[in-house]
Amino acid sequence: MSDLIVTSHPTPDPQGQVLSITPESAGWTYVGFSVYSLKEGQMLRQLTGNNEVCVVFLGGHGKVATAKKMWERVGHRLHVFEKTPPFAVYVPNEDFFEITALTPLDIAICQAPGFGTHEARLISPAHIGVETRGYGNLERQIHHILPESEAADSLLVVEVFTPNGHWSSYPPHKHDEDNLPHESFLEETYYYKVEPAQGFAIQRVYTDDESLNETVIVKDGEAVLVPKGYHPVCAPPGYEVYYLNVMAGPHRTWKFSNDPAHAWVMAPPPKS
Repeated sequence: MSDLIVTSHPTPDPQGQVLSITPESAGWTYVGFSVYSLKEGQMLRQLTGNNEVCVVFLGGHGKVATAKKMWERVGHRLHVFEKTPPFAVYVPNEDFFEITALTPLDIAICQAPGFGTHEARLISPAHIGVETRGYGNLERQIHHILPESEAADSLLVVEVFTPNGHWSSYPPHKHDEDNLPHESFLEETYYYKVEPAQGFAIQRVYTDDESLNETVIVKDGEAVLVPKGYHPVCAPPGYEVYYLNVMAGPHRTWKFSNDPAHAWVMAPPPKS
């Protein structure tokens, strides 16, 4: 199996964790990511330490408390393929979060360095931008959970729904050079869900010189590490593909470069 793929546990551990990525395990500096599947009534409490955190409610409902804030009921969709924007909670560094599952609850915990700039807050579906991007079989639906226009120190968080037979993260683009204003260096994780669940997604990760050049088959519940290079995604016919992206780097801005060999596909076909 490729070193870029991070598999999930078949059953949650005692804390409910099913997938974990740390900067140490990924061999990079900024992004941490984990997924928990909690039983109704189960509680998860974590200190944020040096990291800011964005907790994304993938499916289910929960009660959330931090050092200064509390929300009695967070969440509305029961699974990601309802395709409605999620609830999320932003928690700064040097804080904690405590989540009690009011129903069976799947959450993603996105982490990156925090600088104490912002307070904990609820991110409701009404505050999440929804975008349809691309055309034809490049069309996909975007939910901007924590874009650079919203307050955070390092994290950028977005989820994408790719219809069956479509491509996304396309044309292939990269953000692996600290060369502002043209391109920003951002580590990135892709966390996948597939409907129906026996399906798969295809992702290629490659650099211009092809020193990194891998094409991976990704199953439901797995994640892909993108340390550098271009990283397009394809949803096979018959299967819808969801992924949650987490990005962070030395500067909190998403500036990317398209693969010049394929950038021409950005122009939509002429109307007849």
